[in-house]
Amino acid sequence: MNAISIVIGAICILVIGYRLYGYFFTKKVLKINEKEPTPAHQLKDGKDYVPTNKWVAFGHHFAAIAAAGPLVGPVLAAQFGYLPGLLWLLIGAVIGGAVHDAVVLFASMRRKGKSLSEVMKEELGPVAGFCTGLAMLFIITITMAGLSLVVLGALERNPWGTFAVAITIPIAILVGIAYKKTGNLLVTSAVGFILLMIGVFLGPSLQGTWLGDLLTLERDTLALILPIYAFFAAALPVWLLLAPRDYLSSFMKIGVFVALIIGVFIVNPVIQFPAVIPDFLGGGGPVVAGPVWPFVSITIACGAISGFHAFVGSGTTPKMLNRWEDIRVVGFGAMLVESLVGVMALIAATSLHPGDYFAINSAPAVFATLGMDTVNLGMLADQIGMDLEGRTGGAVTLAVGMTYIFTGVPWFADMSSYFYQFVIMFEAVFILTAIDAGTRVARYLIQDFVGEIYKPLKKTDWMPGAIFASALACFMWGYLLYSGDISSVWALFGVSNQLMASIGLVCGATIILKIADRRIYVLTCIIPLVYLYVTVNVAGIWMVKNVYWNSQAGGYSILNGVLSIIMLILGLIIVVTAIRKWKDLWNSKRYVNGVAVNTRV
Repeated sequence: MNAISIVIGAICILVIGYRLYGYFFTKKVLKINEKEPTPAHQLKDGKDYVPTNKWVAFGHHFAAIAAAGPLVGPVLAAQFGYLPGLLWLLIGAVIGGAVHDAVVLFASMRRKGKSLSEVMKEELGPVAGFCTGLAMLFIITITMAGLSLVVLGALERNPWGTFAVAITIPIAILVGIAYKKTGNLLVTSAVGFILLMIGVFLGPSLQGTWLGDLLTLERDTLALILPIYAFFAAALPVWLLLAPRDYLSSFMKIGVFVALIIGVFIVNPVIQFPAVIPDFLGGGGPVVAGPVWPFVSITIACGAISGFHAFVGSGTTPKMLNRWEDIRVVGFGAMLVESLVGVMALIAATSLHPGDYFAINSAPAVFATLGMDTVNLGMLADQIGMDLEGRTGGAVTLAVGMTYIFTGVPWFADMSSYFYQFVIMFEAVFILTAIDAGTRVARYLIQDFVGEIYKPLKKTDWMPGAIFASALACFMWGYLLYSGDISSVWALFGVSNQLMASIGLVCGATIILKIADRRIYVLTCIIPLVYLYVTVNVAGIWMVKNVYWNSQAGGYSILNGVLSIIMLILGLIIVVTAIRKWKDLWNSKRYVNGVAVNTRV
């Protein structure tokens, strides 16, 4: 199988999905129109509610949702072969992920940009609202820890990469201030991008200097720095750091993957993995312990459908959209672009020889038991200038796979180390942008919950409340980050993330039954919901039984097992409550023979 065939097929499916299904869903099912101003105009405050250019909003939203999931998830799922991950990325994104993102964004904007928990409270009652809020708090905490673990693996003892990532913070602040002062998006974006490139090319000069030694950080040190950084990112105004860095990094990310697509067309690498790897389909693999189903849909946590998107879609983004029509581009479209990113990540991983792939993604002792030999890994390690074996977590594999594809270009060999570090930088930056947005959303959730006891905390613009909530959010996920590892936390993240997506689809199905012209339109949410909810529960129970509460397993953790059980119970309560509501809506007088006679929203 050649990579070009996969790329062309994927692009065609996603473009057709956006043009036909995206238009149908937003126009016919959601019935978006421009009769009312968006929350960004109604509640404009210059801090959280800010009418934003469509493409800047797209950049922010895409950067916030496209974190480690589409980069790392497909790489880890390559353990099963290229076909299971590819099918889930394409089918799941069009039928599930894009629908989920658009409907959650729409639901939040209808409620003035409120969080999903507040929307669920108003749509399904206080019990569902409370359970959703509690589930969101659990899930966002686990998500931030899971995403951050990938950054630790990429930046540990890597001063070049650490410098390139750190320099994006002052650059983004400068871009944010310049854009606010001048309003010139093109010039400020160009300057910001040039400065980012300078940061990457300055990296080698750090070797052997005091700054290089200072930035050579161990895992535990990075695990303390990341929550501290996230605290400031969550408390600062959205226009100062969050939006400009998301915008800059999103176009950098798209640019890298466009370059990868071009490289695939030039080199046309062979996919060296088989369609499926039978030895690991039933479980027991060195990268993902569980069987191909349900774990291909759990491991690829964001590339096809993701509950984390519900945090962004009911957190920062609904407060930024300038027009209702922007939902199609920002909500539906960004998810499909993310799916393509996932496809390219899968191609990068599976273009490696399986022996090289498993040598990177397995501990040396585990790899020795697989009976495989490395093929090109030694050559790649020499070109990149780093030892690559046993660097688990997926981020390094993606960077190595992309570098390997470009080695097919004759003049590229001398640039390998720069390109590898550039990929590490943009992986880390994108994960950090998700951490920025996720921590801010966690701050909103904490303010909602604690605000029931102390009313001033409900005000998102009250600085003491923002500081308290941001600090508490960072402490919670920082603890999991400091004490966890990728094998235990990533699966927990995957289960919780897809449970959150199920809750988002529950919300969407409820709203569609209230507003749709035809009752059958609810199937746009029900079909992906049924698959995802069953998948989540099977995976969650499997992990609790075989890993978290199995003292012989490597990921043994009583806390993770307890968290899994609590989340599954909360999900069950929400689904049961929703089914009762759906029954009333389905049989309501609003519908006659399945067609609405009262179409007022």
